[in-house]
Amino acid sequence: MPIRWLTSAICILFCSPLFAAESDRQETHEATVEAAKTVEAAKKETQYLGNIRQVTKKLPRAGEGYFSPDGTQIVYQAYPVGYPFYQIYTQPLDDEGKALRISPGRGRTTCAYFTPDGEKILFASSHTDPKIEETERKARELAAQGGRRRYQWDFDPHMDIYVSNVDGTDLKRLTDADGYDAEGSYSSDGKQVVFTSTRDGDPDLYIMNSDGTDVRQLTNQPGYDGGPFFSPDDNWIIFRSDRQREHMLQLFAISVDGKTEVQLTKDLGTVNWAPYFHPSGKYIIWTRADYSRGPRGAHFNLFTMDIEITGKTFEGGEVRQITFNSAADVLPVFSPDGRKLMWTATRSDGKSSQLWIADWKRETKS
Repeated sequence: MPIRWLTSAICILFCSPLFAAESDRQETHEATVEAAKTVEAAKKETQYLGNIRQVTKKLPRAGEGYFSPDGTQIVYQAYPVGYPFYQIYTQPLDDEGKALRISPGRGRTTCAYFTPDGEKILFASSHTDPKIEETERKARELAAQGGRRRYQWDFDPHMDIYVSNVDGTDLKRLTDADGYDAEGSYSSDGKQVVFTSTRDGDPDLYIMNSDGTDVRQLTNQPGYDGGPFFSPDDNWIIFRSDRQREHMLQLFAISVDGKTEVQLTKDLGTVNWAPYFHPSGKYIIWTRADYSRGPRGAHFNLFTMDIEITGKTFEGGEVRQITFNSAADVLPVFSPDGRKLMWTATRSDGKSSQLWIADWKRETKS
């Protein structure tokens, strides 16, 4: 068949009104199917979530938010317009227009958390990087080339933990060891901070006093241990780890004395991360994605697991799926009174990561 004839035939086929109409019908069908899935997902979610709404809108991307002790403020990380790294912001929960940056404004930042008295904020920052101009330049060049691999995280060796007033003033450094120090959170009494550090060459969990003194290592396993939070009674810590298979995070709990450790999820082709306690101490919530059939279509959704803590034992129980959306739902946290759930999601029309909140409708078992 002459190439000229073949080219003409292809043009006739794909440029014809018949083909265009068939293509339009296919797109309409796919849109209808996707809309039906969205409606069904929303219906399933109503048993646990009510009044779902977006709470960050003014910044290109925002996420990993936490409540103030009185539940009226939130602190989170977000990309400023024109800058390549997350910075830390606070805002009133009911007014997304009043976002206030409290971090220094340069370098990477992450994992902000209110002190239990609500007077200060803990966060990690790399603004003391001696080559910060070069670091920023490389990040801008990478962004210009199409960005970074999704969910990749940089263990910036210049990242340290700081505490400041809620308006960002009176910034004080709590860690200064070589390597990455970040992912910190307070015990309920405010006396201790649990965090992740690479000071021994591998990301492990550490506990220190709230003023940065008396640092002690809690875990010491190959692979990443991170994202730790104290239980409401301060006797246990939950965290995520890929110690069994790189990048395939699973959930663990460890007693604060480091003597007892419990694995809560198993590697069945699923990634499990970002665990957080309900204030009742009766269950945890976390993010799960099923990679057993490959990364395509491995949606990130929220799940809860009932737990029972008795003396020196920590046991996982019933698991329930909370969100069913095709968007990514990650990093869930409860309000201090347990009545609201906030999480990071790509549910907005632009598919950018933003913070969302909902009324929490699940009853707590006695």
